[in-house]
Amino acid sequence: MSNFRFESVNAASARHASPEEKVETKRALDIYGKNVFSIAKMKDYLPKTTYKELTRTIEEGEPITREIAEFISQAMKAWAIGNGVSHYTHWFQPLTGSTAEKHDAFFEPDENGEAIEKFTADALVQQEPDASSFPNGGIRNTFEARGYTAWDPSSPAFIYETSAGKTLCIPTVFVSYTGESLDYKAPLLKAINAIDNAATEVAQYFDKSVTKVNPSLGIEQEYFLVDLALYHGRPDLQFTGRTLFGHMSAKGQQLEDHYFGAIPERVLAFMVDLENEALKLGIPLKTRHNEVAPSQFECAPMFEEINLAIDHNQLLMNLMEQVAIRHNFKVLLHEKPYSGVNGSGKHNNWSLITNTGVNLLSPGKTPKNNLMFLTFFVNTIKAVYEHADLLRASIASHSNDHRLGANEAPPAIISIFLGSKLDELLEEVESARVAKKVKSEANLWHGIPKIPELKLDNTDRNRTSPFAFTGNKFEFRAVGSSANSALPMTILNAIVAAQLIEFKAEVDKQIKKGTKKDLALLNVVRKYIKDSKAIRFEGNGYSEEWAKEAEARGLSNIKSTPKALDVYVTEESLALFEKLGIYSKRESEARHEILLENFYKKLQIEARVIGDMVNSQIAPACFRYQNELITNVKGLQDLGLTQETYSSQLNHVERISTHANTILEKAEEMRQARKKANNIEDVRERAIAYDEIVKPYFDEIRYHVNKLEKIVDDAKWPLPKLRELLFIH
Repeated sequence: MSNFRFESVNAASARHASPEEKVETKRALDIYGKNVFSIAKMKDYLPKTTYKELTRTIEEGEPITREIAEFISQAMKAWAIGNGVSHYTHWFQPLTGSTAEKHDAFFEPDENGEAIEKFTADALVQQEPDASSFPNGGIRNTFEARGYTAWDPSSPAFIYETSAGKTLCIPTVFVSYTGESLDYKAPLLKAINAIDNAATEVAQYFDKSVTKVNPSLGIEQEYFLVDLALYHGRPDLQFTGRTLFGHMSAKGQQLEDHYFGAIPERVLAFMVDLENEALKLGIPLKTRHNEVAPSQFECAPMFEEINLAIDHNQLLMNLMEQVAIRHNFKVLLHEKPYSGVNGSGKHNNWSLITNTGVNLLSPGKTPKNNLMFLTFFVNTIKAVYEHADLLRASIASHSNDHRLGANEAPPAIISIFLGSKLDELLEEVESARVAKKVKSEANLWHGIPKIPELKLDNTDRNRTSPFAFTGNKFEFRAVGSSANSALPMTILNAIVAAQLIEFKAEVDKQIKKGTKKDLALLNVVRKYIKDSKAIRFEGNGYSEEWAKEAEARGLSNIKSTPKALDVYVTEESLALFEKLGIYSKRESEARHEILLENFYKKLQIEARVIGDMVNSQIAPACFRYQNELITNVKGLQDLGLTQETYSSQLNHVERISTHANTILEKAEEMRQARKKANNIEDVRERAIAYDEIVKPYFDEIRYHVNKLEKIVDDAKWPLPKLRELLFIH
C-alpha cells in the first residue's frame, strides 16, 4: 500500500537536494516602481497644467475634481495598455482580512460593432461590487447587494503581473450604499486625518511652519516556508493554516542555530524572486534573514507613509503566496503554525513626521526641541495607558491567541518599554521643581534635565514588551503575522489623536489663565508622566510576577479574543470613534459582530478538520498497525511461547487502543459540543462557547494523537511529521 506521506517527503527531499530555481538578482534602481503609476509617471502622460493642478491638490489634501480625474483615467489607461494590460480592477480590503478584486476589460464594443478600449473617470472613481456577500455585521441585508468601491488617490495604481496576464489595480475604499465603511482602509484614512489635524495643532506650539503631520510605518513581516508537497499532505495546514497535530521534532529551535544563519539556497532563490517582484511594485523591501524557528524567515521594508505601507504589506502577502508557488513552497502566515517553536508576528514601527521633515518622536539637541519630543512622546504613552484595552482588541484574533503570552511574543497585558535612559529621564522631569512664574526661557529650564542626544535604538530591546520605544519610533510588537495592520494602526492613530486634542485643550486653558506657553506645555507633560506611570514596564513580560504586578497596577490581562473585543462597543469607545469620525455607532457594532463571527467560524473549521482527520486518517492508521501487532502476537502464541516473551507487544496494543479510543470519543464529544454552540443565537455567546467549551478539546485530542505518532510504525503514519515540515526546505 502506497503512503502519500512518503511520496510527499520524497518529492520535497529531491527539491531540497537539487534546487532548480535560478533567479537573477535585479538591480533595485533598474526595477523599483516599474509597475507603479506614480506621480512622476503621470507627468509624462498629463498636460502640464493638469499635472500642476494635480500635485497642488495632493499636497494640500483637497479632493480631486472630476475634470482632473478624467485626465488621469486616460493617462492611466494609456500607461497600462502600453505595458500590456488588458483588464483593470478596484483593489480593496474588505473585512475578510484578505484583499479583493473584480476584473473588467478595457475592451468595449461601440455602436458600429467595432472594438474600442475605454476607461473613463467614472470607472476610475467608483465601481459597484456586491456589498451583501462580504462581512458587514448586518449593515447590508442579502437582498441589499449594492456597495461601492471609491478610488483612493493617496495610494498609486499598480500593475499586478502573473503568468496569466497583467491587471491594472486601483486602490480603493469599500463602502455600503448608505455610506458605512465595509473595509479596513476607509477608517484608517479617517484616523490618519484625525492625527494629522491634532498633531499639526500641537506641533505649531513649537513651529508655525508645520502644516501637516504624517504617521509613518515600517512593517516587519515574519513567515514560515514549507515544501508544497508536504503542505498538500497536511489537511490541517491547508484548511486552517496550522498543524492541529504533531509531536515536536527532537531537534527544534533549542540550539538557536537557525536565527540569522546562512539562508538555504532554495529559500534564497524565493527571497530574491520576491524582492524583484516587490521592487517592481514600489515595495521598498530592504531586509531578509532567517528567524528564530526552523523554516521561519523575515522580510522588512523601508518606512513609508502609513496608508501606503499598509497597502504594500497587503500586496506583499499576496506576492509571497504567488512567488512561493513558483518555487514549490507554501508560505505560512499563521501566527502559530507549529506547536513547540516560535510563532510569527508583524512588528509595526510607528512614528510621526512633519511636512518640514522632522520626526516628532526623535529627541533633539535644544531644550525647545526636546520639549516638543517630550510632548509627543508622553502623549503617546498617555494614549496607550488610557486606551490599552482598545489596543489589545485591535490585535485580537483566533490565530494570535495562540501566540500572545507564549515565550516568543508579548503578553496580552499591554505595557510600554522605554529603556533605562528614557525611563530615568521621565522620572527626573516628573520630580524636578519649576517655579510657577518664570521671566525667561533660561529660568524655565533651570533644574530641568536636558535630554541628551540619543542614538537610534540606543536602548536594549525588550522582546517581551508589546509596545516599545526604539530610538525614534514606537514598535507595536503584538500585531499578528496574518493581520491587516490597518486595524491596529487605525486604533493607534485614533487614540493618539484623541489624546493630543485633550492635551491642547489643557495647555490652552493654562495659557488663557496667564501661564507662559512653554511652562504650560511642561506642566501638562509632567502631569501625564505621573498619570500614565502604570503602563511603563522595563522587566520580563513573560514572568508570572509581572502578571501579578500588572493586576496590582490596574492593567488588564484579557487572554481571549471574544472578551477582548467587547471594548469596541463600550460607551467610551463609541464616543471616541464618533467624536473623531472614525466609526459610527452602527459601524462599531457591525465590526464587533464581524470579528466575533470570524473568531468562532475559524474554531468551527478547526473542529471539523480535527474530527475528519481523527476518523478518516489517524484512527485507521493506528488500527492497521495494531492489527499487525495482534497478528504477530498470535503467531508467537501459536509457537507456544510464554506471555512474558510478548508482553511488551501486548502493552503496545493496549496503549494504541487507549489513545485511539480516547481520540475517537473526544472527537465525538467535541462534535456534540459544537452542535450545541451552533444553536446559540447571540454571536458573542456563541464565540465564547466555542472558545471555552469546544476549543479545550483541541489540546486534549492533540495530546493523544501525538502519543500515537510516537508509538505507531513510522511507515504507517499518514501525515508528514514536524521534523519533515520544519527541516526539509
